Amino acid sequence: MSEEQPHVVVMPPDEGGGRTVRIGPQIAGRAFEMGDVVEFLRRAGWLDTESWPPIEWRGGGPEVWTL
Repeated sequence: MSEEQPHVVVMPPDEGGGRTVRIGPQIAGRAFEMGDVVEFLRRAGWLDTESWPPIEWRGGGPEVWTL
């Protein structure tokens, strides 16, 4: 991983209960629970919470998964 960490954004829940997750300019996927966000970060190279980049939660924090 480079020294510069990408901007991670979890968008507000949509009508289907999913939240789009962006890591840098790329869409990592659609999360339906915190475990999905963890998996997207793991796939991007962050294996533990100590090394995660900051996460911007829009429309509610990690406890919000429905409208």
